[in-house]
Amino acid sequence: MAVYSMTGYASAAAGGAGNEPADTAAAAATSASVTVEARSVNGRFLDLSFRLPDDLRGLEPALRDLLGAAFRRGKIEVRISTQREAESAWPSPNSDQLNRLLRLEGTVQSWLPQARGLSVGEVLALCRHGAGSEKLDDAALDAAKRCIAGLRDARAREGERLVAMLLDRTTRLRALADQAEPMMPLVVQRQQQRFIERWNEALANVNAGGSVPAATLQERALAEAASYAIRIDVAEELTRLRSHLDEIERLLKSGGELGKRLDFLIQELQREANTLGSKSPAIELTAVSVEMKVLVEQMREQVQNIE
Repeated sequence: MAVYSMTGYASAAAGGAGNEPADTAAAAATSASVTVEARSVNGRFLDLSFRLPDDLRGLEPALRDLLGAAFRRGKIEVRISTQREAESAWPSPNSDQLNRLLRLEGTVQSWLPQARGLSVGEVLALCRHGAGSEKLDDAALDAAKRCIAGLRDARAREGERLVAMLLDRTTRLRALADQAEPMMPLVVQRQQQRFIERWNEALANVNAGGSVPAATLQERALAEAASYAIRIDVAEELTRLRSHLDEIERLLKSGGELGKRLDFLIQELQREANTLGSKSPAIELTAVSVEMKVLVEQMREQVQNIE
């Protein structure tokens, strides 16, 4: 399965010229084009918003169904615009339109005698607005379906780039873990030796050797040094970090809806990198921890865009 980003853009256009009307005047009035644009950004849930012309408001439920079937997460805005070829020209009303307006005007004036009659401009505007709206519904739905398919493809392409980036970062994190692991025995040995030297200096300053046998002091010093070595050992952190990296790589290769699971694993990686830095007794391990934190933060930013 593919990995999808929540970021993408697509557009599609369709004409409303299918099933042309019988008379030329009606055809000129209804010839139109529809453009559908869809923009998507990251979001915790599926958040849909629409900007539709008044005569296409009825398509919103169908558009919600199409988007809900195609996507699971993301903030998606759909914008539909129409362009009628004859909008700038004077329409040519047909007899059916004029007769209907005449009947409606007579009905209104029979109930409201003071109502004024329709002007020529109002008649032309009503004839233009009332023509061909049904044909635009079909054209808009066709364009919307192609736009949604294009948006899904765009999100898939962006997802491929995110997967490549995340796999690169996991490889670099493994390399840092491999770099840190052989440092630990030398660092622990060096810190133990330093601890014993300071222990002996402290005993000499307080002259404790006169009241406590030297063997007892040496045994206590070694026990304290061993306890200190356990506290600064990061072998467990490195093991857990590798385990998290294994799971991240497995999820990326399996695909599907994995954004929330990846987000949790990135938090675990951040915790291990922070622990490594807090336990680090040497500048070399501190530098490795800093590099790990930078890589994990880069991964966290990109994981926010995965569906």
